[in-house]
Amino acid sequence: MHICIFEGIYYERLFPLAYAHPSYELRCGITALKEKILRHFPKSKVSLHCRSYLAEMMAEKYPDYEINQISSNECIFINGRVLAEKDFLEKIDIKNPLVAEIPASDKPNDTLYVNSDAIIAAKVSGSKLAELRNTLHGLFTLSDFDGLIKKQVDVKLINYSWDLVNHNPAQIEADFNYLIKEKKNKILGKVYPGVHFVNEDQIFIDEGANVKPGVVLDAEGGPIYIGKDAKIFPNAVIEGPAYVGDKSAIKIGAKIYEGTSIGEVCKVGGEVENSIIHSYSNKQHEGFLGHSYLGMWVNLGADTNNSDLKNNYGSVKVYVNSELVDTGSMFVGLTMGDHSKSGINSMFNTGTVVGVSCNVFGSGIPPKYIPSFSWGGADAITTYDLERSLEVAKRVMARRKITMSSAEEKVFRKIFDLTKEERRKRGMPN
Repeated sequence: MHICIFEGIYYERLFPLAYAHPSYELRCGITALKEKILRHFPKSKVSLHCRSYLAEMMAEKYPDYEINQISSNECIFINGRVLAEKDFLEKIDIKNPLVAEIPASDKPNDTLYVNSDAIIAAKVSGSKLAELRNTLHGLFTLSDFDGLIKKQVDVKLINYSWDLVNHNPAQIEADFNYLIKEKKNKILGKVYPGVHFVNEDQIFIDEGANVKPGVVLDAEGGPIYIGKDAKIFPNAVIEGPAYVGDKSAIKIGAKIYEGTSIGEVCKVGGEVENSIIHSYSNKQHEGFLGHSYLGMWVNLGADTNNSDLKNNYGSVKVYVNSELVDTGSMFVGLTMGDHSKSGINSMFNTGTVVGVSCNVFGSGIPPKYIPSFSWGGADAITTYDLERSLEVAKRVMARRKITMSSAEEKVFRKIFDLTKEERRKRGMPN
């Protein structure tokens, strides 16, 4: 079986998080959206479809996958924004790939699966697949699958950044149950005397992890997953459902509330609630982060705080591609793109969006929408020089012994070009 995880035309709704990543690379729960799809197809050949400017970087990252190409005569296309839950294969009527190869006579007709007018998946072969191969460097729309049998299915899609956050608690639990289902021993790391477990059966601590005295791991409200070589400092409290990734550190006295996912190689302190910190990002100090999503290589200065609830308890509106969108949610916090930073004592209003490679600082509350490559805050904002911002990004990565590849640098520079219009609309020089 050959599957192709593709990007559709609505990836822009996930900006700024998706500027440097295909939408299926974003985290929800313990894993990225892509991993939730792939676990349903463990023996399959995989193609990853993405925007052309991301292709070289993706080929570098996934040498075993086909990037923007399909070599087989049959393929199952899956929207990368799908939330592929436990019953996903049943809903799209695909036989379990763990069983023997399906005989040709039993293969179903080519079919398009949709939720309303959104593409969920498609089984494609023959001349139609040959036709789609010619469009792999573009973005798929519903019309690309004209001629297929169409079926409506009830499958969730991630449409906006706040969807990732809102689904996060349930996805932590689903991922936890999948990842630990065959593990007999759930406490593999070192747990010091004086650690308090609540509902220990729902706690997993991987090899090399250290949990120091005074830590409380409370899994009464949902499971807690501590990754390899993670370190939980004394007197930290973690309430499930929660995830702490490999080699991440939870600082002394931190308060990690339910629904929080902290990716790999992060340092996190203060108070965090129902938020996603993708990976390689720091929020080391006191300050509140709630109902938020931080991209990669983000750093929040000491006592940075965000609001995630309006004083009138109304629905939060968020800027998406320069337009205000009503989220329909009462709780929406900060969305911050890769390589962005805040200075000490920074404050962010409810539903604030900060783009890629921004440096936000100063007194007062900055605008609710800060374009990528911005420098400043409430008093004034100007353009963050591309070469200076690139130099800082490389320096930050080098501190983790990671070198920015030439493909990653090309993406970084491309994002600067793609976001020029955002800055121009706000009177910023380019």
